[in-house]
Amino acid sequence: MSKDSRGEAEDAARTEGDLRETGMSLRHDREWDYELDRIVDAVEERDAETVGLQFPEGLKRRGPRVADDLRAELPDDVTVMISGQPCYGACDLDTYLMRRTDVFVHFGHSPMKESDKIIYVPLFSNVDVFPIMERALDEELAPADEDEDVGLVTTAQHMNKFDEMRSWLEERGYTVHTRKGDERLTHEGQVLGCNYASADVDADQMLYVGGGKFHPLGLAMEHPDKKVIIADPVNNAVSVADTEKFMKQRYGAVHRAMDAEEWGVIFCTKIGQGRWDQAQEIVENNDDAYLITMDEVTPDRLTNFGMDAYVNTGCPRITTDDGPQFKKPMLTPQEYRIAIGEEPLEALEFDTFHGTW
Repeated sequence: MSKDSRGEAEDAARTEGDLRETGMSLRHDREWDYELDRIVDAVEERDAETVGLQFPEGLKRRGPRVADDLRAELPDDVTVMISGQPCYGACDLDTYLMRRTDVFVHFGHSPMKESDKIIYVPLFSNVDVFPIMERALDEELAPADEDEDVGLVTTAQHMNKFDEMRSWLEERGYTVHTRKGDERLTHEGQVLGCNYASADVDADQMLYVGGGKFHPLGLAMEHPDKKVIIADPVNNAVSVADTEKFMKQRYGAVHRAMDAEEWGVIFCTKIGQGRWDQAQEIVENNDDAYLITMDEVTPDRLTNFGMDAYVNTGCPRITTDDGPQFKKPMLTPQEYRIAIGEEPLEALEFDTFHGTW
């Protein structure tokens, strides 16, 4: 099968609500600052013999080149290793490699948990955000003389421009509302794929500046009273977050699970992603629920268990990104309560993480 045919087949297999391709596609050639000088200084300070590098999925192919550049700056007796484990966030650390290296570098995310062992390199974007903000103002933002209040949020990759974004809006007459969310967030105005607490501001319209639709969709789900405007400088697109397709997919999963007799309750063993109390509570209150521990939760890994439905207490994005790909319904903890009749269907909410790990 040709590459194009495979792509067409994969597209055809995806269902409404499938969000896997909404955040990582890059249409700009980006130049990143990998902060190699800071890494070299850390190696010298710690007299390190081993260095571990971890990259998110969309940047793994750049790992060998970064390793080459780093090895050129380090003594010959320093070993550089690259993590092959999946990585989807600052909470998704390769603890095996981290324990076996003197210096561990996590690229692409801002710190979620301060640690002397970990060097976080956020890889700020070089994409100019202001042309797309101008379009958002022209096409979707209410004029300042009609509604001067606007909330502003972005992702870690654009935090280097956040103060300029705020000033840009203020210069155009807006009162910009921002806040730092809970302890899971590093910066004021930052949102994660699992946390939108920074959007809890006194404004009816929110401007999200960043790539992809997943973050603003989650924001719109958690704050349904707000109009969430997406200014995507990566794909040069302006839109408004529409939760309808996503909600249909989630309602469908809940309905399919209502007749389930045996439940698999997933506890994710990755650092920063486990919700032990929720997993334990479900199992203690349901004799037909079984606790399954996993590091990487995938459809193939669950097939052999043969359960009627599953509850994911790990990263919310497992359910939302890959939910349509699981052969049996994969629910969030709240969706599980709806499926067994403890909560009404209309109470369905977007699953998020709050607080620290």
